[in-house]
Amino acid sequence: MSLYDLRIEAQALPQAWHSQVLGHIGDTNLKVLRMDERSIIEEIHEYDEGLLVIDGCLELRVGGKKISLTSGQLYVAKAGVPHTVEIGSFGTLVIIDLPET
Repeated sequence: MSLYDLRIEAQALPQAWHSQVLGHIGDTNLKVLRMDERSIIEEIHEYDEGLLVIDGCLELRVGGKKISLTSGQLYVAKAGVPHTVEIGSFGTLVIIDLPET
């Protein structure tokens, strides 16, 4: 088993909004990234995506609805549902890719 300090891992990344895979649990990817205040264009995935805020906040728009997450909160973006990161997000985010089983 490996021990990670998620904040340190995110801060060491060369760019914000570019994730690094920390490992795999079965077919599930566990990734970390550093957020900054820029918005990110709409994404749609073929799998559910768990978005876990470690510190800071994540500002999402899903189906025209604004969703704000803070430290310790998890949002699952469902497969096929477009989601956009809004201006104002910052901190450390863990992404859990959840392929269908």
